[in-house]
Amino acid sequence: MLEGVHLRQALQLSAVWGAPPYKDFFMSDAMHDIVDTAVAAGSFKTLVAAVTAAGLGATLKGAGPFTVFAPSDDAFAKLPPGTVKILVKPESKDKLTAILMLHVLPGKVMAADLAGKTLTPKSAGGEELHVDGTQGVTVNGAHVTKADIACSNGVIHVIDAVLLPKG
Repeated sequence: MLEGVHLRQALQLSAVWGAPPYKDFFMSDAMHDIVDTAVAAGSFKTLVAAVTAAGLGATLKGAGPFTVFAPSDDAFAKLPPGTVKILVKPESKDKLTAILMLHVLPGKVMAADLAGKTLTPKSAGGEELHVDGTQGVTVNGAHVTKADIACSNGVIHVIDAVLLPKG
């Protein structure tokens, strides 16, 4: 914590250090829920916008526990141009919700729980996922690039692609 340093000084120091200026001021050492953790990370802006557009923020801030396979902003950028813009429109809310629910498992599943296994759990949306933990971890072909980001109501695993419903 940068105690005794004014916000303006912290912003100047963060520019020199390359650290996000908000981290020491707005995030304590306490664990945060899935949504607040994703917001603070800064690499899930598209996911957070989609969760907000779908009205799922309150759910993912709830008690859980949840496991979220969270596509990074880079993963969303791999979608065809204009896809995200269409999905966040009010008339696409049902489709967006189905896509987002595919990324959520009920319960807390850590990477160690998946190691050496091939599983087919049901997502929160009811669709079966193919999780392969035999060589790293993949979920429906998307690679987990960072695992076990602990949250107060579950865990986030970062993936390199957006999962899309079958059919």
